[in-house]
Amino acid sequence: MTRHIVSVIGGKDSQAAAPYKSVNPARVEQVVAEVGLADAETFAGACRVGAGAQRDWAKVPAPVRGRVIASIGRLVEENAETLARLVTDEIGKPYAEALGEVREIVDTCDFFLGEGRRLYGQTVPSEMPDKSLFTFRVPVGVAAIITAGNFPVAVPSWYLVPALLCGNAVIWKPAEYAAASAHSLYRLFAAAGLPDGVLNIVFADGAATFAGLDQALGEGSVQKVGFTGSSEVGRKIGELCGRHLQSPCLELGGKNPMVIMPDADLDLAVEGALFAGFGTAGQRCTSLGTVIVHESIHDDFVARYTAAVRAASIGDPTGDVICGPLLDHKFADRFEEYLTWVEPHHQVLTGPTGKITESSPRGEFTGDGGLYYHPVVVDGVRPDDRLFLEETFGPIVGVTTFETLDEAIHLANKPGYGLSSSIYTTNPTSVFRFRESVSAGMLSVNNSTSGAEAHLPFGGNGKSGNGSRQSGMWVLDQFTRWQAMNWDYSGHLQKAQMDVAEIIPDTGFRL
Repeated sequence: MTRHIVSVIGGKDSQAAAPYKSVNPARVEQVVAEVGLADAETFAGACRVGAGAQRDWAKVPAPVRGRVIASIGRLVEENAETLARLVTDEIGKPYAEALGEVREIVDTCDFFLGEGRRLYGQTVPSEMPDKSLFTFRVPVGVAAIITAGNFPVAVPSWYLVPALLCGNAVIWKPAEYAAASAHSLYRLFAAAGLPDGVLNIVFADGAATFAGLDQALGEGSVQKVGFTGSSEVGRKIGELCGRHLQSPCLELGGKNPMVIMPDADLDLAVEGALFAGFGTAGQRCTSLGTVIVHESIHDDFVARYTAAVRAASIGDPTGDVICGPLLDHKFADRFEEYLTWVEPHHQVLTGPTGKITESSPRGEFTGDGGLYYHPVVVDGVRPDDRLFLEETFGPIVGVTTFETLDEAIHLANKPGYGLSSSIYTTNPTSVFRFRESVSAGMLSVNNSTSGAEAHLPFGGNGKSGNGSRQSGMWVLDQFTRWQAMNWDYSGHLQKAQMDVAEIIPDTGFRL
């Protein structure tokens, strides 16, 4: 049954300005949701509503807000299978991965429910008598959160849960092609008892969102912007926020390297590279971009990796597959462009490229009715190739070689992204040299480039973000501001740096 959904602002359905159809990418003729998209004024109006609701929400004691977060976690857990099936239907994510994504929301809630009792400040000694200094975390105010659809419920929870816990109101703009999943998650949050207007969901296209955000920032009704998406759009968001003297939380794309040292366990490396490159059809910001393998083991690794990719199960995401369809038509079109970056000096190791069809099947699978594409491994990638330098969002992995670890680190950093990375080795010296020199905000040792946990900081540098971090206690700095207070109970004015008692040493003393 097709859902009909619109924005919800202040607890009420909002009028729509334009229609949009969210389809099942495994069966594109199936409409999952008919979505009413909002205009820029509606987005700006939602921010004003959030500003009105935020003041009372901030007055709710933080431990009580933590209990609301606990309720959200339990509601998500009770509805986990239903929500995961919807994610699979709407974006084609294999069901096992979708269920893991929903589990990530529960883990996030479990972590942050306790933070309601740990929004600690500090008591600081003063340089003068009869005076105390304090620091407090205070909510930023209203957070405008814009998220992608490849993780339609887990990544939004990284923003929504801590933002709400800290006493902020939120205007959430999810990806249109994942609208049904987002709307269901919103309903679970609302059922936990959030007051109307504290969490608002607005469905809009990119242009309306940007214009609405510009208006809201100008009106002063938004104090924090969180954005997960492409580096290109992230730059525009960053420029817009900078004009209003705001620092956004930007989680952008990646060209994530995997370095395979000559002492690596190759079977383990192949397993990690398979999941990193082709899980979620290569549509994670942390998906593997380039395998950087030592020249002495290149041939052995490539033979094993090619065999693993050719044997990997591709198909209906409701089944036991590693790779389902691409998320949406626009990503399929973009992936076909990436395939044109394959050059004559490259070697495609995995057979056919492009869409899986009756005339270009993968074994007996014809991809009938869906946005299914052949997984691609390209050997012979060079450091000046587009395939090496630019993010390729989809099931394609490049392979290149190195002689020394310093060369491998240089290659890992060269594209200018800095989200995730991986190294396979049994040598601790190699691990720590890689860690101290790689530009990525996250690294894995003998593991995939993907695999965030709810209590670790998530985020990147360079083209992958502005150094902000999500998840764990570190995200609290995105949704609170430090406030300092001094309390002088001496009964007279004491001037800092001026009325400070001095103890004079005898600087001429000698033994």
